[in-house]
Amino acid sequence: MKTMLYSFLMAAAVATPLVGCSDDDAPMEQRDWNTTTLFAASDAAAQDIYYKPLSGYVGDPMPFYDPVAKDFKILYLQDYRPNPVGTYHPIWGVSTTDAASYTSLGELIPCGGINEQDAALGTGSTIYNESDKLYYTFYTAHKYELAAGDSREMVMMATSPDFKTWTKSRTFYLRGADYGYEMHDFRDPFVFRGDDNLYHMLVSCKKGGKGVLAEWTSSDLKAWDHKGVFMSCMWDRFYECPDVFKMGDWWYLVYSELHSAVRKVQYFKGRTLDELKACTQSDAGLWPDAHEGYLDSRGLYAAKTASDGTNRYIWGWCATRSGKDNTKAIDWAGNLVAHKLIQHDDGTLTLGEVPAIAAKFANAAAPAIAAKSTTEGGSVEGDASNLKLSGNAWALFPRLAYQNRIEFTVKTAGNRDKFGISLVRGTDAGVFYSLIVNDESDDNRKVNFEQQGENGCGFLADNDGYVFQRPADNTYHIVITTDNSVCTMYINDQVCYTNRIYGIQRNCWSINSYSGTIEVSGLKVAGL
Repeated sequence: MKTMLYSFLMAAAVATPLVGCSDDDAPMEQRDWNTTTLFAASDAAAQDIYYKPLSGYVGDPMPFYDPVAKDFKILYLQDYRPNPVGTYHPIWGVSTTDAASYTSLGELIPCGGINEQDAALGTGSTIYNESDKLYYTFYTAHKYELAAGDSREMVMMATSPDFKTWTKSRTFYLRGADYGYEMHDFRDPFVFRGDDNLYHMLVSCKKGGKGVLAEWTSSDLKAWDHKGVFMSCMWDRFYECPDVFKMGDWWYLVYSELHSAVRKVQYFKGRTLDELKACTQSDAGLWPDAHEGYLDSRGLYAAKTASDGTNRYIWGWCATRSGKDNTKAIDWAGNLVAHKLIQHDDGTLTLGEVPAIAAKFANAAAPAIAAKSTTEGGSVEGDASNLKLSGNAWALFPRLAYQNRIEFTVKTAGNRDKFGISLVRGTDAGVFYSLIVNDESDDNRKVNFEQQGENGCGFLADNDGYVFQRPADNTYHIVITTDNSVCTMYINDQVCYTNRIYGIQRNCWSINSYSGTIEVSGLKVAGL
């Protein structure tokens, strides 16, 4: 239905002049969709592949697989913009069976009153207790007005028999200061079931000025015993939104690093929980892979996982940008973005495409080349089915829809050949935005975000990717999915790159060679 409607509107825009309400109004510009000039584009109010509610944005997802309903529930902090003073970020939710289509559950846990401990809400986690048939959500309670001796943050609890009606406990308050932790940084409770059949709760907090994950255990989710520090954070770091799970023979901690120099989702791994804890002991830095456990770019944050027993997905938010400007700083909250967790034979993790998202795009076809470079020192040969670019060259392709999937394979002739793709591009564009597979060294690559074009400023540091190993055969299988201004890029099931790029929809895009020679095959584009 959406595809048909979009096609109809495009045809109408070409065929029918648009006029104003009175003779004094100037007629609106008539757009020819077959041109390659740059068009202004704006996001839809609500988005569904990378979910955004009709009003507001998604903050800090709290995914949970519901063993009763047999679906995923993703609770999140509703960010209204502007938020009410003092009482903000109520917990809302969505449900999904495939991490590709979502049903809104509305508000589940409201904020407290302006003078209550939970005036504002923060991240938590949900678990189902089979013995009493109740859902338990533990969440951060953030007090607005502090009196002497008050803690800014505590952990509170709400329960529900049906995931619809939630009751806050007025007797359960977990306060860090009672256990020797600092009063004001005590948040993001995460509960999981251990091999010992006990429930374990981790809380992000500080002890003596150093970030730690504190641990409590329980047999019934009601009475909790303090077990001390589960893990110390490296150096001056602070691990937000912790998520611990077992996958195969490995235990994992996924977390979001708060430090402004990092601000990415990372992980540690261990064969046992004790081995996992030891990864940071005495600032050891026992990283799980060659790129310090990074799972994505700075475009994904506060990400946590859930599994239905077969597939494990990770949900985080892709931030909006100040003023909807691709060069500006990122905001707090944005769209809900899901990836599939991929576990490799050595226990390392990467993120890949969600199969159900790929399945939405059934109308893939090879695009025509709309324009190509003619500059000296570069060449473009062939068509979309067999394209060869050498030197400084590009091939431009027709306008994208609001939701798109682009798939192709790149083969570079040499180890240092450099290539990328550009979005929000037109033949008259003074600037456009590129995802460049940069040659960091002979054996390493990194996806960089750059503003290119005659008036471009170059590298944009706030959303670079992470270093990954160059494929031994110099072959890169690439999938790019966009939903309005949210863009994800996957390379060889080894690299995931999420970003916010305004203006993608209704504009052309290109594949670029910057040096050396690249061969492009299997290029297909599908739009909704």
